[in-house]
Amino acid sequence: MTQRNEALMQCDSYPMNGYADKAALLDDARTYWNPDKTDFWVDNGIPMVLGRREGYEFEDIDGNTYIDMHLNGGTFNLGHRNPEVIAALVDALGRVDIGNHHFPTSGRAKLAKMLIDTVPGGTMDKVVFGSAGGEVVDVAIKSARYATGRRKIVSVVKAYHGHTGLSIATGDERFLSMFHCERPDEFTQVPFNDLDAMEDALKGNDVAAVIMETIPATYGFPMPAPGYLAQVKALCERYGALYIADEVQTGLGRTVDFWCFEHHGLTPDIVVTSKGLSGGIYPVSACILNQRASGWLSEDGFAHMGTFGGSELGMQVAMKVIEITRRPGTVVHVKELDEFYSKAFDRLLADHPSLVEVRHDGTIAGLKFAGDGEPAVTFSKMLYDRGVWAIFSTLDKSVLQFKSGLLLDMDQAENVIDRIDDALDDLDRAC
Repeated sequence: MTQRNEALMQCDSYPMNGYADKAALLDDARTYWNPDKTDFWVDNGIPMVLGRREGYEFEDIDGNTYIDMHLNGGTFNLGHRNPEVIAALVDALGRVDIGNHHFPTSGRAKLAKMLIDTVPGGTMDKVVFGSAGGEVVDVAIKSARYATGRRKIVSVVKAYHGHTGLSIATGDERFLSMFHCERPDEFTQVPFNDLDAMEDALKGNDVAAVIMETIPATYGFPMPAPGYLAQVKALCERYGALYIADEVQTGLGRTVDFWCFEHHGLTPDIVVTSKGLSGGIYPVSACILNQRASGWLSEDGFAHMGTFGGSELGMQVAMKVIEITRRPGTVVHVKELDEFYSKAFDRLLADHPSLVEVRHDGTIAGLKFAGDGEPAVTFSKMLYDRGVWAIFSTLDKSVLQFKSGLLLDMDQAENVIDRIDDALDDLDRAC
């Protein structure tokens, strides 16, 4: 361990800000923050309050240690408190602040070029920055509407693209009805992997864009059928719609390629990214636009604004994230993890009848369990009791989301698989 890492590990635990114990903290969280979410975790035996964290492990403030296989949706792709990412932020803090969103900066120009260069084919043209995924999904939808002169947006059933003004309308009914955000005249959904339904939605020549996660995370990572995504892109071209690839959870090297769509044989018109771009240190999101979608930036550059989008601090963090992610050593290691997980999941499927399907690509997977009810919620608690944190899929609670970090060492990866194996033994007996 380096001297810097030793210093980080010896730092004080998470600040309690005057709370005497966890019970008092949870009581105020329930009273002043989010009562339903707080009670959900407590009632399910997971009264988690994160304390000290480093690499791919974190502590509860009680001192229990967990290996993080949730990563907050990929936010901690490079680990918690990655020293290089922290150093980039500290260096930036010595020179700049958030900055003024109206003016160009060296960081905005350089990061925009870096992101454009990550997309194969040389078709991308401009980048708009934000601070969260939903924000840049909104930008993507507005850009598609500008480019096409159309309003309709097609997403897939059980979609999730964020909770902001336009992004929420692309999502599941659960996220719409409470806030009366349904817009059936503008937003429609079709089943994932159903090409006929997609063509039916597009053939009226009135759709501005199709938006899809390359692998829908919140739906439990169902895998696209061979050729499906490329055929959807072809349909978009035939009927004049744009294709928006939501790579918030699948991009940034998580499936070996920098972007997951790369090994599906297509180039999107628009790409959105967030979460991991932040390095888990500073909120950053980006909407990468091709020339057709970016035209509004030449017509009226003030048409979309966000005070914190393109923060000079965030630009330095994101550049370091991309640099680490694209290192040859990182890419090789992700390939090794991909091969290891592929073999491990095949073995687990063969050995455990309670595990009925594994949807795996690179460092991500959806583990589907037998049984009625919410078996993935049960299994998430079983792993929690074994010192592993992995969350169930919000929109399919028979599926556990498995999200491994890019830099997770092989010993930790094997340790996690061993703990999953042990938990599956208990689940088999319960079934």
